[in-house]
Amino acid sequence: MADAALVAFLRSWLPRLGLRWPGYRKVRGIIGKRLKRRLAELGVPDLSAYEGVLVRDPDEQARLDAMCRIPISRFYRDRATFDVISQRLLPEAAQRATARGDNAARCWSAGCASGEEPYTLSIAWHFNVAPGWPALRFTVTATDADETLIERAKVACYNSSSLKELPPAWRQQAFFARGPLFCLTNDFRQNVHFELQDIRRAMPAGPFDLIFCRNPVFTYFDEPLQQRLTGEFNSRLLPGGHLVVGSHEILPGAASGFARLAPGLPIYRREPRDP
Repeated sequence: MADAALVAFLRSWLPRLGLRWPGYRKVRGIIGKRLKRRLAELGVPDLSAYEGVLVRDPDEQARLDAMCRIPISRFYRDRATFDVISQRLLPEAAQRATARGDNAARCWSAGCASGEEPYTLSIAWHFNVAPGWPALRFTVTATDADETLIERAKVACYNSSSLKELPPAWRQQAFFARGPLFCLTNDFRQNVHFELQDIRRAMPAGPFDLIFCRNPVFTYFDEPLQQRLTGEFNSRLLPGGHLVVGSHEILPGAASGFARLAPGLPIYRREPRDP
């Protein structure tokens, strides 16, 4: 598959799916490999002929949309960001929950892939926050549009490469070996709840102390969709809550209701709403 043909195809079809070409420029090779396999399955000779299939078949458009998902996940991914979350944001969430008389702090991991991110939050809470707030519960709602990834997350067994950024002491206490894999113990799984959801069409009601949305929205979705979802995130955050995005992402220019926690840090605080 020629790169020029792939680029032209993606430039044409990504906007029809509510996606944007700049987000896919560096990962187009992954999409190209998936398309090559799909064309072979359909017996279609090239992308031009495949476009004819897409025009005739809405189900194939949904298949293309699924091929454009780029899940990237590891435990404690983006160490500097997770250090701030573990040492500052989670304790602050505990303080706010206690101040409002709540018995739980709540988090949402949007685009959770195979579970590394929500489980990292559970582990960080267990070691950094729970000792100081033993009566306070912590719940994580984790959502993704890929059923295969959700089922893999529920199993909670991972290759060692997925754990390499996790603090060693946490890794040793939170996991047990099962053959070549490392499986999370039940203590760190029971407060994480997975739901199959496409964020463009449905999302949990909340409210949440912390929302994670790293990469699926602010890298791959077009700006009108980013704007809409930013408003949805804002409406689901409790006062003082935080939105965490990808390390190289920023909120769309016209987004309102958020203030960046610090320059260069991909964390935004929900500003107080007008009375």
